[in-house]
Amino acid sequence: MNITLKKPDTLGALASALCLVHCIATPFLFLLPIGIESGVVPNWWKQLDIFFLIISFLAVFQATKTTAAPRIKPALWLSWFALTFLLLNEKFEGFPLPEIATYVVAISLVILHLYNRKYCQCKTDTCCTKNG
Repeated sequence: MNITLKKPDTLGALASALCLVHCIATPFLFLLPIGIESGVVPNWWKQLDIFFLIISFLAVFQATKTTAAPRIKPALWLSWFALTFLLLNEKFEGFPLPEIATYVVAISLVILHLYNRKYCQCKTDTCCTKNG
């Protein structure tokens, strides 16, 4: 939990990047012998996207509390909500959307977190907040 508080953008970029790798790798699971035999992706693999969303939520929440860039706050939240919508839409088989949308939103979340890192490079916990 310490990394969430001290380096939320690093955690957010990492979680978003891993989510992206997860989304890209999923179709390739069907190419593995176990995927061909069973015809399904393992349940634990399907749940990883929810895990990444939770970690990303914590990172966005903390990053938006400490950023000095006011435009980054809505951009991070918009990206997180868009990613959540896309992943839940896919999980519950809502209306068809191109996979590229998920990739673009995940990449934008990574970029936003990396961009935001330069706004809070402090030695103390409160130097980037408005009160500190």
